[in-house]
Amino acid sequence: MTARLVLNSVMKRFGKTIALDHIDLTVDAGSYCVLLGPSGCGKTTLLNILGGFADPEAGSVMIGEREMRGVPPAKRPTTTVFQDYALFPHMNLIDNVAFGLRMRGVGRRERQEKARAMLEMVGLPDAGNRRPAALSGGQRQRVALARALAVDPDVLLLDEPLGALDLNLRRSMQEELKNIQRRVGATFVHVTHDQEEAMAIADQIVVMNKGRIEDNGPPARVYRVPSTRFTASFLGEMNFLPAICGQASVDCSLGSIAADTAGFETGEEVWLCLRPEHFCLNKAGGIGQFEIVNLTFQGPVLRAEARKTDDPDLVIVARLADIGTLVVGDTIGLDLDLETPVLIAKEEMA
Repeated sequence: MTARLVLNSVMKRFGKTIALDHIDLTVDAGSYCVLLGPSGCGKTTLLNILGGFADPEAGSVMIGEREMRGVPPAKRPTTTVFQDYALFPHMNLIDNVAFGLRMRGVGRRERQEKARAMLEMVGLPDAGNRRPAALSGGQRQRVALARALAVDPDVLLLDEPLGALDLNLRRSMQEELKNIQRRVGATFVHVTHDQEEAMAIADQIVVMNKGRIEDNGPPARVYRVPSTRFTASFLGEMNFLPAICGQASVDCSLGSIAADTAGFETGEEVWLCLRPEHFCLNKAGGIGQFEIVNLTFQGPVLRAEARKTDDPDLVIVARLADIGTLVVGDTIGLDLDLETPVLIAKEEMA
């Protein structure tokens, strides 16, 4: 089973603080949705409302065809995986995974068979008699996931599930979560503040800030064509350059740049948004000559801060191929390597 989520005008306050401000959100059945944003943006509050651990003050929360307001967690077609895993230390893994089935009155033999099948699915087929204390962090995460999936939820809610893992294990578990979601077909809603994690696993990214949804869509669209300044800057670095719209281009400190200006008036002031990877080395200097003022090694690329030689106030951040010879103080020619840059209206930058 799986279910579609629809939230309409959901509001939630804590005292005078507005945690969620008129949230409208649809998550398609069987998709992997990630709620992404900084601490305090409202993403965990929204997850708690979906799980029944908090009720909205206004608005509707539909899971499938059913309104969920006032429905307790145990009566919802959802289960939650928490960051601390919340495994029972006195139970072996079979009993941990089978706990939800036991609470639903499933017989011992059936629930143990289901628990073993779930442990096999998460890559722990021979660990059923072990206790949580004997497991690594990644293994405990897998057990928590198996327990949540054992009851066949329509919607699985994950609250910062990978936050306690080291980098390599976190990346491995990202792939595993996505693979499991595809196999079981349930709707996953995953909370994180990690942009790389969100883009690696999501079908749909919901960017949140100050209790509101800033952006919502597939990862590639949200990253490449952000709707707001907050999204543009939160999902990686961005260079914002003031520019004036022309017919099919903008004029800025880098010269005249071809751009899709549909929706903007000729002469309108906008911000030209350029990711660091949009710059490339070019001896001829298509957009000018730049002096490197700082370099950071990032494996196959270099993060360069570079000042335009004929406009000292302009410093851009570029991610360049590591050719092995660049040093601080070098003068390099740069050009742009993109078809259509993103434009954001001035008022979005207020």
